[in-house]
Amino acid sequence: MVKGPEAIPVADGEDPWTAEELEEQRDELTGEIARLQRAISIAQAGLKDLFSDGSEGAGRDSADVGTSNFERDQEMSLAANAREMLEQAQLALRLFDAGEYGKCESCGRPIGKDRLQVFPRATLCMPCKQREERR
Repeated sequence: MVKGPEAIPVADGEDPWTAEELEEQRDELTGEIARLQRAISIAQAGLKDLFSDGSEGAGRDSADVGTSNFERDQEMSLAANAREMLEQAQLALRLFDAGEYGKCESCGRPIGKDRLQVFPRATLCMPCKQREERR
């Protein structure tokens, strides 16, 4: 587990983490992981239903086929997004438990307490995240 509140870096001008705040952060991450795992299970069940919901053979209206394809694509996109968010949350929790939470994985500077309280699974500081998004 984390060495203590002082082990988690903060950005200039921010108050240090308290033990209670860190407990809330860990609880938020574990809750988000559980929520995302449930969402993925639901999405996978929905995809299974969509893929087994009749064939696209004779007798099916082309509009119905198009709607089914659209729903399938949308469910696959949602499931992929949830898996990506789950991986981010799991990485953040691993970093938390290793005492590395709050350090930018790109530059090593503090991510910032304010950013982490809003987005607990963040692993990049704002300048590095902005640089990544411009690419």
